[in-house]
Amino acid sequence: MLSRIADSLFWLNRYMERSDCMMRVIRTNYILSFDIGNTNNFSWMDVASTFSHTPEGINPEEVKDTASALKFMITDTKNLNSIKVMITKARENARGVQDNITKEVWEQVNQLYHIVNAPDLDTRLKGARSIELIDLLDQNNTLFYGVTDSTMPRGQGWAFMNLGKYIERCLLTIETAYAHFKKIEHQLDSVQDILFWRNLLLSLSGYELYLKTYTRDQHTMNVVDHVILNKHFPRSLNYSLTRINRYLHDVMEESKMEGSENLQKSFGRICSKVEFADINMIKEMGLPQFLHSLRSELVQFSNQLTRIYFSYA
Repeated sequence: MLSRIADSLFWLNRYMERSDCMMRVIRTNYILSFDIGNTNNFSWMDVASTFSHTPEGINPEEVKDTASALKFMITDTKNLNSIKVMITKARENARGVQDNITKEVWEQVNQLYHIVNAPDLDTRLKGARSIELIDLLDQNNTLFYGVTDSTMPRGQGWAFMNLGKYIERCLLTIETAYAHFKKIEHQLDSVQDILFWRNLLLSLSGYELYLKTYTRDQHTMNVVDHVILNKHFPRSLNYSLTRINRYLHDVMEESKMEGSENLQKSFGRICSKVEFADINMIKEMGLPQFLHSLRSELVQFSNQLTRIYFSYA
């Protein structure tokens, strides 16, 4: 496979994964912002700061209320991590590799592109029915994964797409978890009820599984276990790293590149850090240090992967 094609497939799924995660976080916080029990310390600035990137930083006026926050995170092209920017970049990558993706995948990406570029989008976000637009975007992001899973051939392109997807998912899970644990200064002995963690768990689509899995009341410890170590939770770090390892192996089986063995070894060290971790080790190391080091190593791995397989300088 040409490096240009592999690069586009990789970034197509990274952008779509980022868009999907952001829409879930936006939807969760939009709904919870109306819950009196959760609005005492609620701030859209906290939400925007986790995912948004602007060269000059976030102006508080841009997220002063729900309408302005939704505009900033969904349609504002000055925010380089807005949904509109992410979907546009995903479509650009998909357009360049139409021969390597199915018609259904292209049409779904194109559908999302037209939704975020609708002339009345900003007006709809200001109204009382903005939840309908949020749900529409959320559902179409989910449809992308369903269409991709059911129509894409399981070849090398599929492996590169999933490498992008799960690398991005790992990074987003780390950032989302870090932001929520920061509210209790990363103190894992802090006693918090399940309502405190509902926002994080809903943002990761893990609330229902959490309730079915954990019966003890030590919610802070349980949430750490669920988000980092639970191998059955699709958005946990453990699960996502396992999937990266699988698709990295598939790519290496198809094409041995110079430096790929070192790449596999470096990723093996990342996997081991999570696979053989436990709550006591994370407490001893400190959750911020654990997440920060893991994120740093994942970024280095991603950069190394792109240099080897996509011919980046």
